[in-house]
Amino acid sequence: MALITTAGTETLRSHLFHDCDNSGGGRQTLIFGEAHHIYTVLSIIIHCNALNATTDKGHLFLKGHDGHAGTSGAELTFASFNIPVGETFVFNDKFSFNGVEPTGTNVLSVSEQTAIAGQTGSAIQELKFKADSATDDFDIIVTYIDQNNA
Repeated sequence: MALITTAGTETLRSHLFHDCDNSGGGRQTLIFGEAHHIYTVLSIIIHCNALNATTDKGHLFLKGHDGHAGTSGAELTFASFNIPVGETFVFNDKFSFNGVEPTGTNVLSVSEQTAIAGQTGSAIQELKFKADSATDDFDIIVTYIDQNNA
């Protein structure tokens, strides 16, 4: 039976990423936002397979519109962690983000906040991971709910 993902649906999703490192720009997109979608992240499980140096870290961040400075493409780091090889980091604090946010807008007024909720812009939001080194190696599982309001 096919999974229905049309407007008005809510689906539980999971993505797996093997051997994530810092090569090719150093950023792995875990969730690529889409207009009129709301993503609720349930958990991110990260296993460390190898590190270039014992002090290397992994970082989770959102890329999107910065409501403070009013700029697009900002990267907001919400978790950084240093785990030994063979160990696992679990981020299981729930949070939500929009697929798209307006550009050139600071969150100052009711109408601007309504524009953010309506996702009337073009700045794609992305949940991303990056490692400190090209020889770091992490496996990642992200589980989330995708609410399609298109």
